[in-house]
Amino acid sequence: MDEKTLYWVLFNVFVLLMLALDLGVFNRKAHEVKIKEALIWSGVWIALALSFNLGLYYYYTPPPGLTSADSALQFLTGYVIEKSLSVDNIFVFVLVFGYFKVPAIYQHKILFWGIIGALIMRAIFIFAGIALINQFTWVIYVFGAFLIYTGIKLVTQKDKELHPENNPVLKLFKRFFRVTEKYDGGKFFTVQNAKKAATPMFVVLIIIETTDLIFAVDSIPAILAVTQDPFIVYSSNVFAILGLRSLYFALAGLVKLFHYLHYGLAAILVLVGTKMILNHHFSEKIISTELSLLLIISILGASVLLSIFKPKKDPAVG
Repeated sequence: MDEKTLYWVLFNVFVLLMLALDLGVFNRKAHEVKIKEALIWSGVWIALALSFNLGLYYYYTPPPGLTSADSALQFLTGYVIEKSLSVDNIFVFVLVFGYFKVPAIYQHKILFWGIIGALIMRAIFIFAGIALINQFTWVIYVFGAFLIYTGIKLVTQKDKELHPENNPVLKLFKRFFRVTEKYDGGKFFTVQNAKKAATPMFVVLIIIETTDLIFAVDSIPAILAVTQDPFIVYSSNVFAILGLRSLYFALAGLVKLFHYLHYGLAAILVLVGTKMILNHHFSEKIISTELSLLLIISILGASVLLSIFKPKKDPAVG
């Protein structure tokens, strides 16, 4: 087994082990995830990601022309980008769970299976994106322009509203399968009138999965602006996704307070899109990985601080 293959095997074994521990040990019994537990697990996932980053620095063999330090920096930048963009996922999770009145005790189960689906979809997107760039280098300009457009659209669009009844995947599913109106514990499927039917739990899972598919269209090009090393792109994505559940339970009640974060995420998308285009067009890097990481952290910090010190006015008051 060559070294590159070993990296992939060991990393995926680690992911499967963590998922097995999550479902089979720590969350074997359905329970409502409290903020304290969520914060602890958020810390664990961040610590694991940073430890992995350190391992890349000392042990990873990078592609030709790069050092292990370059790969470690690319991973960290990609991880920060994916982590920050995942805040949009959290906002949607809040809306979806509220709309369908998903019991708190079963929200973790939906997110667990949703994230497994997200991992598979992200892997497909990553390899497809890298294959396109390798085959048609001009695709980089398309990805860069798309990120800039998405960032601008993020600023100009109105407050998000949830219309699950318009979800095309859900519409297609309902054409072929029965769906009950009531929950049956934590089951995705149940029996109604002697016929098998999907519960609202499965409906929510479908919406979560299709929403992540839409977000992947933004986030994968964003990290491809940092590196086209498949292992770095994949591993940074995986760590950001694996920590998304605990981040949701930690921030679900606070995400609406960071009203300027929306603009920060838009600025990040415009930044990485610009970086992608400029660095490909010119022989020398116009925006280095170090500079982009510093700018991303600064933008995130500024948008959070601005949200704290300049809270959103309640329209009902004066």
